[in-house]
Amino acid sequence: MTAFADSSAIVKLYADEDGHQTVRRSRDLLVSVLARVEVPAAIWRKQRAGELSSGHATVLTADFEADFFGDPTTAARFTVVAVTAAILDGAARACAVHGLRAYDAIQLASATAVRAAVPDCTTFAAFDRSLRAAAAAEGFALLPADLPGSG
Repeated sequence: MTAFADSSAIVKLYADEDGHQTVRRSRDLLVSVLARVEVPAAIWRKQRAGELSSGHATVLTADFEADFFGDPTTAARFTVVAVTAAILDGAARACAVHGLRAYDAIQLASATAVRAAVPDCTTFAAFDRSLRAAAAAEGFALLPADLPGSG
């Protein structure tokens, strides 16, 4: 399945958070270039909160960066979507329509642009409730279908 993954989902590839199994089964993930900053920021936030050691955070960040960039022998794990003027216009609209925070709006606008270019990319992977609601309102199927801990 081809899916657009928000940073809240990508973090679960590296940190054992609720719902990580669902994300780790996913292949063909498209991500915003924003993930380059958001994912390491989330990992280091976990370290500062005492959830990870410094060494573990360093390893997880390096694993993410290897997946993000690839290397001479291994292709990048993600297809990275650049932020364009059209995506920023869509994000401004998403802020007004869905009341999203700026980076969440850019994530949603990026996914919408991807869906226009890759019609089989109709799934949005995220764990942020307001972003999930906005993605559903925009016609995306959600991954996971239900958030962990919700009934």
